[in-house]
Amino acid sequence: MSGLVLKLGPHERVLINGAVIENGDKRSKLAIMTPNANILRLRDAIHPEEANTPVRRVCYIAQLVLSGDAVPGDARHQLLRGIEQLSQALTDPDSRRLLAEASRAVLEEQHYQVLKSLRGLLPREERLLSAGRA
Repeated sequence: MSGLVLKLGPHERVLINGAVIENGDKRSKLAIMTPNANILRLRDAIHPEEANTPVRRVCYIAQLVLSGDAVPGDARHQLLRGIEQLSQALTDPDSRRLLAEASRAVLEEQHYQVLKSLRGLLPREERLLSAGRA
């Protein structure tokens, strides 16, 4: 099997090219054979009111492209600008690597990879915000 393989738990929902698909009663695997399909696990989705930090806001833009609610060309500038702003604040090597991966993915119109790279920054952002509140 080639392509993306999704392992779904019972009743787990996933958005594929704008269609919500719900798994049945048992665990299952789906092989996505179409390249560049827009896929979003709904359990990982960021709701609009949760896009309340810098990293979450940029993740949300990538998510809107995956859900079909934003045009990739229109979102490209916002994503690149958001990643650039994040790179000014997150200067450690790991963050820089994830931001470089996200930038590359934006340029290649691989929005799932954009979201995946940016989500890697969420724990670091949470730690930084928690330290700032303390």
